[in-house]
Amino acid sequence: MTEKNHLLIPLSILSGAIVLSVIIFSFVWKSAKDADQTITVTGSAKKSLVSDLGIQRGTVQAASADRRTAYQIAARQMPDVIKFLEEKGFQKEQIEIFGINGYPVYEVSAQGFQTQNISHYVYNQRFEVKSNEVQKIKELSLLLGSLVEKGLDINVDMPEYLYTKIDDVKIEIQTEAAKNAMYRAGKIAESTGRTLGTLRNARMGVIQITQLNSNMISDYGINDVSSIEKEITAVVSASFEID
Repeated sequence: MTEKNHLLIPLSILSGAIVLSVIIFSFVWKSAKDADQTITVTGSAKKSLVSDLGIQRGTVQAASADRRTAYQIAARQMPDVIKFLEEKGFQKEQIEIFGINGYPVYEVSAQGFQTQNISHYVYNQRFEVKSNEVQKIKELSLLLGSLVEKGLDINVDMPEYLYTKIDDVKIEIQTEAAKNAMYRAGKIAESTGRTLGTLRNARMGVIQITQLNSNMISDYGINDVSSIEKEITAVVSASFEID
């Protein structure tokens, strides 16, 4: 009997230690589990933009078997382009003229190979018109092609429409997207009886600048320059602790 009592005391101590260890482990595990619980959401924001800068580019060119003649024909066309632009209300400081460039075009053999014989020369000269009156640029893009009727060999690029304060808008729209992510996370936590904790991490998505009501997206971002009215969209992915 004495020997049994002698063994009972260590067993009781051991059992108590095990129970205490289980309680401590459960408490630590629960605390760690609660601390590790996070919620990840995606927030977005969108804003309409109206372009405040229009750019129209174009090229006049000439071709001739004689190099000098090709150059002279190309050079004679640009004054007519400038006159046309000024008649449409554009100032000289809005018009930029680039240098004349030329290159030879070589003959091609019956077998489809380029030979060393020069067929003719091509010379061209580019111009660029910028204006904050974007509607004037749009109208110009529709009228420049008519210079062909005056004997000019002209190629007209598609106009570009830009928003010059885009950097400020990017900061604003990313801030709104982050707020939207936090709002969504808070609503989800609230619906499960929890409260939103601190921000764990956040990742900004690429900015998308698209035509109005467009669903186009790109992993590298879109920067639409073809439309006067457009939209900018930002996306933020954020993870929050929940208490």
